[in-house]
Amino acid sequence: MNKFKHFLGIDVSKEYFDAVVILNGNNKKTFHNQFTNDFKGIRSLCKWLKDQDATFDNTLVCLEHTGMYSKLIIKYLTGYNFSLWVEMSLKIIRSIGVQRGKNDKVDAERIAYYAMKNADEATIYKAPSMSVEKIRKLLSLRDKLTTTKACLIRNVKELKTFDLELSKLLDKFQKNTIKGIEEDLKKIEKQLDELIIEDENINKIFNQATSVPGIGKITALFLICFTNEFTLYSNPRQLACYAGVVPFEYTSGKSVRAKPKVHYMANKKLKKQLHLCALCAATYDSEIKEYYQRKVAEGKNKMLVLNNVRNKLIHRVCACIREDKMYEKRQIA
Repeated sequence: MNKFKHFLGIDVSKEYFDAVVILNGNNKKTFHNQFTNDFKGIRSLCKWLKDQDATFDNTLVCLEHTGMYSKLIIKYLTGYNFSLWVEMSLKIIRSIGVQRGKNDKVDAERIAYYAMKNADEATIYKAPSMSVEKIRKLLSLRDKLTTTKACLIRNVKELKTFDLELSKLLDKFQKNTIKGIEEDLKKIEKQLDELIIEDENINKIFNQATSVPGIGKITALFLICFTNEFTLYSNPRQLACYAGVVPFEYTSGKSVRAKPKVHYMANKKLKKQLHLCALCAATYDSEIKEYYQRKVAEGKNKMLVLNNVRNKLIHRVCACIREDKMYEKRQIA
């Protein structure tokens, strides 16, 4: 039996958010209101909830993950000690069944109903530390700058084949831009190093993760950010599923017999980083290299084996964090 009497669903947009509260677990007894998406609006929400006798200790608040638009609500409601459940929109949509039509009020009501129906499975939001927030933003900016730099260089290289004079002209104009991006990337790398050193827990986790052969600096930081310092997933398989490296069976009756395959719903950034790590480990780590070559020699598909390596890396990192020690290679007698 869960401790919550009331269930609040919030549908967030840029300027406003709609709130629907279900009182005493009775979905026939709902109240709706709309507030501005700012501190004044959040204070009005708290006052409105108090009038409904819905307080921080008896109310479960549920909202969809909408990026920056929900940051203010999450920040202040956690500050007011509300139990907050930040859920994937797709999970909410698919759990409700066939629905026709939508508006902000209806969406907020559906979120509230989802929270009430699945309260026993609620994952209470734990705010990341300031260091993790900074690392996440710096990694995002680093990714954008790296992509921009690669795009500029690629365009000039491709143009050389067709128009050498024009490619030289473009190269001349974008040279300072690329130089500026490279300088900014160096500053970001330096700032990331400082943040790792300053936070004792992040520094410990980072060193443990990077002790696994193949896991580099950026991948370790991605893992720290996406797992909130390895607190969001209770076992390695859950994290591997989130990263999209676990194959699932796909059969039905006698007619459908497809090969096991990974699911398309995954954290693509993390999956990409793990793929690069797997390639590195299969090239330079003797144990993984021997495993990779043996499986390929047995006739296994190379991408299948690489996916197994990605899975192995996640399990090794999680084992290091769980056991609170650096990775050690097995000694073969």
